[in-house]
Amino acid sequence: AFYTLILSLFYVDILIMAATSFHQAIGTLQYSGCFSISNLNQENGNSSFRLISKGFKLSIPLLRTGTYCSRKNSFSYIHASTSQSTVFDPVSSSSKGMTSDSKKKSSEAALILIRHGESMWNEKNLFTGCVDVPLTKKGVEEAIEAGKRISNIPIDMIYTSALIRAQMTAMLTMTEHRRKKVPIILHDEDKQARAWSQIFSEDTNKQCIPVITAWQLNERMYGELQGLNKQETAERFGKEKVHEWRRSYDIPPPNGESLEMCAQRAVAYFTENIELQLQRGKNVMIAAHGNSLRSIIMYLDKLTSQEVIRLELSTGIPMLYILKEGQFIRRGSPVAPTEAGVYAYTKRLAQYRQRLDEMFQS
Repeated sequence: AFYTLILSLFYVDILIMAATSFHQAIGTLQYSGCFSISNLNQENGNSSFRLISKGFKLSIPLLRTGTYCSRKNSFSYIHASTSQSTVFDPVSSSSKGMTSDSKKKSSEAALILIRHGESMWNEKNLFTGCVDVPLTKKGVEEAIEAGKRISNIPIDMIYTSALIRAQMTAMLTMTEHRRKKVPIILHDEDKQARAWSQIFSEDTNKQCIPVITAWQLNERMYGELQGLNKQETAERFGKEKVHEWRRSYDIPPPNGESLEMCAQRAVAYFTENIELQLQRGKNVMIAAHGNSLRSIIMYLDKLTSQEVIRLELSTGIPMLYILKEGQFIRRGSPVAPTEAGVYAYTKRLAQYRQRLDEMFQS
């Protein structure tokens, strides 16, 4: 049994080195002794296996399986897909010498919320809702300024609404980030869209940030008010009625959504998709709208329906939250968080900025 243990460790060591050198990972490996490697887990198309013996455990991710056979043992192997494998970012990595257990204990993820910059209908004082309107020149400048404020915060994924003003804000924001990674909108509408937008360079893929668009993050749909001037609408329906439509939690405008209805779709999407990424340690930015973001903030800050209707968000001003030990902690202000203040919040963000400084020193 001892001989089998030593021999097994020798084979495993060779296999791991081969996987590292040739970007391969191992699937199922079985010996007649005390070792067994079996396929345990499959999530989002990615599999993993775990090797367990007395006092020894090893887990390795895997993607595509194949089979190798010899007289005395057999194992399956896989070739890692470069387009789907996890990218190691030396800037985002933890300090040297930190164990996996200590990483888990100190793990945290950043969440950045940005309301889009001024749109062309904001400028005209029109109800916009789900009408797809672009940014003004001022809105473009606001987005760029927002990018400067968060230029030293790690960002692994971006979520936006399906509306162009939010997408413009996200893209312009990233032009100011010091990592200079390129935001790429993922097109997953159908098989052809996925095939035509595929990236075939591993190096290029490592320098991209996926951007996911979701209609659930759209602005509140204002129904029959969309396109109407806000002042004229007040004169037509009365100030009290329009104020009720705009600021109540559960009263919708004619054929439109209330804030409560907007919150149902926005928060559901956040908890089912975005929060899962944050729990996995991904740093996420959301570029969206006043009401969809108010809904998410209501969830994050545990606001009541009366508190959320009084919450005002400025265009182009980023808010920072930290997810740590299952709790969301607000680190920014809707008023205007300063760039200097953002980095006083956590040790991890300060270390990330320091690594950026070291990387880009001339």
